[in-house]
Amino acid sequence: MNTVFLVFLGGGLGSLARFGVAEIVRFNFKSSFPIATLCSNILSCIILALMVGVFSEKVEVNPAIRTLIIVGFCGGFSTFSTFSYETVELMRSGNFIYALANILISVTVCVALIYFLSKQSA
Repeated sequence: MNTVFLVFLGGGLGSLARFGVAEIVRFNFKSSFPIATLCSNILSCIILALMVGVFSEKVEVNPAIRTLIIVGFCGGFSTFSTFSYETVELMRSGNFIYALANILISVTVCVALIYFLSKQSA
């Protein structure tokens, strides 16, 4: 299957998943803190780490499926641009503590997830 199509398909599915997470969070939580973006980024990092680490060590994964999931789905599901925008908006509205917490939690948790979950294959 064409690699470009796989990235396109995975990215679309990842974007839909991100929209779904945002709707679930919006419906269940009222907060100035960008919980939906944090959840999407954490879930995307878990999926990517499992794909890179655990699954590739224990299961032979077709390179096309890896591209679909890692580049496409995780690229569409993770939200660095949204994370950046929401952090700037928090700062502009005077919520500097939330902005700092958003940066620290997002970066620390997501990097740690990739490190520890993908470490299985190293």
